[in-house]
Amino acid sequence: MSQQQLIVTILGSDKTGILSEIASTVSEAQCNILDSRQAIYGQEFSLTMILEGSQSAITRAECTVPPLCQRLDLLSMMKRTSHHEKQNLDHLFHVEFSGEDTAGLIEAVTGFFAKRNASISAFRQATYKAAECKNECMRCKFVVNMPASEDFAALESELTALFEELNVTGKVVDKHIKESNEHASSW
Repeated sequence: MSQQQLIVTILGSDKTGILSEIASTVSEAQCNILDSRQAIYGQEFSLTMILEGSQSAITRAECTVPPLCQRLDLLSMMKRTSHHEKQNLDHLFHVEFSGEDTAGLIEAVTGFFAKRNASISAFRQATYKAAECKNECMRCKFVVNMPASEDFAALESELTALFEELNVTGKVVDKHIKESNEHASSW
């Protein structure tokens, strides 16, 4: 029997017990949760998960998750998908930059990585007032996954040149190279 997969995204106000009710509904539909990501943004809740099950189980999930979400005052979206594979985390880089908040900064830096077939798996931006900025300043951090064949020294040099061109300060850290203050063992 062929297994089917369904991506489910749920958004709404964060309340105690939401995950429990969703997991119960998924289990009752006879689906498994292959992977999920949850985030809390202030009082808002976001969940994306990939379900797997037989064709009839996926159909049951498609029919039972929306009424549950409606009862819990949540938004839901679903899409059937092809075979899910775990994300390949060959080479992770942490990228940070800050400077005056001007139009096009995020586009320029994310475009830099898009041209190199990289995927951005986490992203955070904040604006703030600072004496060194005429207007607002911004700080941005993200995690980038790139092919293992990427030349880190060349990447770092090209990204530093882009930061200078954009008039921001920044750095890129290769997470596969342990910094001197990091523990050598992983958890």
